[in-house]
Amino acid sequence: MAELNPSSATTTNLTGVVPDFIVAAQNLDASTGNKEITYYYFSKAPQNLGYYFQIPEIFSAANALATWSFGKGYITENMMTQVELDHVTGMGKDSFDGIVWNQEVIKLIVGDAFCEVKRKENKIINIIPISPERVRIAYKDGRIIHYETWNGTEWKKIEKENMLHSSNKRVGDSIHGTSQIDACKWIIDARNEALVDGRMIQNRGKALGIAYYKTDNTGKIAYANRQIEQAVKNGEMVGLPEGTVEIREFPTKNIVDRQSWIAYLENFFYQTFGVPRSIVSSDGTSEVGGKMGHVIFETIYAKEQRDMELELWNQQQIKVTFNRPPSLGGMVADNINKSTGDTSIQPNDVSATMQRE
Repeated sequence: MAELNPSSATTTNLTGVVPDFIVAAQNLDASTGNKEITYYYFSKAPQNLGYYFQIPEIFSAANALATWSFGKGYITENMMTQVELDHVTGMGKDSFDGIVWNQEVIKLIVGDAFCEVKRKENKIINIIPISPERVRIAYKDGRIIHYETWNGTEWKKIEKENMLHSSNKRVGDSIHGTSQIDACKWIIDARNEALVDGRMIQNRGKALGIAYYKTDNTGKIAYANRQIEQAVKNGEMVGLPEGTVEIREFPTKNIVDRQSWIAYLENFFYQTFGVPRSIVSSDGTSEVGGKMGHVIFETIYAKEQRDMELELWNQQQIKVTFNRPPSLGGMVADNINKSTGDTSIQPNDVSATMQRE
């Protein structure tokens, strides 16, 4: 008979077993006090572009932010500027609208984006996008002195005034912008790992489970395993003597649990990237949540427009104003005023009047 003496209880010692979460320190890439020319290369550009092309949520979020920022065109008060921009063809069949959209996407994904501006007799004749992995920036005394591009055999120098350079959220004295992917990478990897694991579990769960054999003969077990494996691979039946094996389903978590984790990571990604999910898709978004997401998003894409307008003017003396998409701010305010049954605080509730609702 088992002894049930409470004094026999013991405890474990988990001190130091589970380490505290620590954020790794990171210094900014700076160029200060250099008497010689130093270069900065965008070595992470291919990896970030891989994320953009292969991860659908990054692809759609970056494209949506660029489209909302520059999809409505632009206006300029200078007729000559309008004529010059209308004749910009980029790599042959581009337009100024498309080049600006492309500049925004690359800026978000890599952190920096570049376009060479070609002029003749002080008139713009073309603006050509350049992929960041082919660009290096030359610094001296902490300032940009020129750019260089790789043409396959050598570095070609481009003067600073001939390059349109956009940096995304450059902080401190860093010499480059910040990729939107850097802060989202863990979320992206976790979501895609969950998708791959879920697909594997789903496929294996449909095909077979765990086989419990009525024998411990390794030869017979190996033979039966090969027969089952071949049958599953070819989508055919397998015949084994009755009572020799029992196949049960894999003991896995409920699919609802896996889906809720994936959905959480999706929502977390859009919050981190800075694009409301309702901008990309209305699926699973309430009417109120969608409207408020649009209102909050206005300041985000408005800043992207303002940054591009300043870059074009300060770097290339191109004066344009990008058109804003329709605002939902007024609609939200009207709906609040009309919601007389709403139990939340209304504008009239804080007005110094004798009448109350």
